[in-house]
Amino acid sequence: MSDDQRRPEPRKGLGFQPSLKGRALRLLSQREHSRTELERKLATHEEVPGELAKALDELQARDFINDGRAVESVVHRRAGKLGAARVKQELAAKGLSGEAVAQAMVALRETELSRAQDVWRKKFGRPPEDAAERAKQMRFLITRGFAAEVVRRVVQGCDDE
Repeated sequence: MSDDQRRPEPRKGLGFQPSLKGRALRLLSQREHSRTELERKLATHEEVPGELAKALDELQARDFINDGRAVESVVHRRAGKLGAARVKQELAAKGLSGEAVAQAMVALRETELSRAQDVWRKKFGRPPEDAAERAKQMRFLITRGFAAEVVRRVVQGCDDE
């Protein structure tokens, strides 16, 4: 076969390119995203200035983007393993703040002791035998975002409810 008769190789990456709205919907179908998160993820795909903001405005008007649902989603997914401080940090990283976050933090702080006890039981399950073990258990819970007072209560009074 001569060079002229060969078919050109298909170019990779030049096929169908979804619109910004299509990309946003694909991301939203996987999990809830905040508007800030979507802006950050889709900014590289914006070809015309203002196009991304228009697409996100339209999705927000149709309630596809809802920061309240995004807060609930993060809290639901992460509260079983993390303390209020880490959950709040994740919410802030996603660009979420305001009334919904404040309400979620109040609810998380009310259940912090029982959640910390559950996490401690799953990881350790028995009281520390010495000071080094106690320090290890406390560090573990603190890095998970539980308050220092809660950590102290969990590790010292392991079975207090």
